[in-house]
Amino acid sequence: MKKLLTLVAALTLSASAFAEVTVDQPYARLVPPGQPNSAAFMTLKNNSNEEVSLVSAASSVAKVVELHTHIHDNGVMKMRQVPKITLQPNGEVALKPGGLHIMLIGLEHNLAKDEMIDLTLNFSDGSSEQLDIPVMDVMAGMSNMKMHHDMKKDMPDQ
Repeated sequence: MKKLLTLVAALTLSASAFAEVTVDQPYARLVPPGQPNSAAFMTLKNNSNEEVSLVSAASSVAKVVELHTHIHDNGVMKMRQVPKITLQPNGEVALKPGGLHIMLIGLEHNLAKDEMIDLTLNFSDGSSEQLDIPVMDVMAGMSNMKMHHDMKKDMPDQ
């Protein structure tokens, strides 16, 4: 009985040692054939009372995977690698175009629309999340949004 209680206590401690991060709506950007790089986007939610950071990522479809952000430098938008992406307790961070994102550098093959690719997220508490994420044509969605916006602009006021 004492061994059983020790085992239950150990399992409880090991389960609570990791932050509870959920990943919502992950996807990788479809890029034209021959393009060497792409990016992955998603929303990360920290469901714990402890701060945790995304410290690295990996994928078999890229030679190098880095955490990045965009900055304005003298009126020019530039990408920069960041060492981590911090998730506040019970907070969330959106990884999105024009902001924080995961770069897939040196693609091993041309990505195809709706292809599923692997992506592993590694966190500061030692936990990791292994994902299969779809490749999506986000430019097509942006064109539809622009067309919708232009149509609204041309409509008479009601």
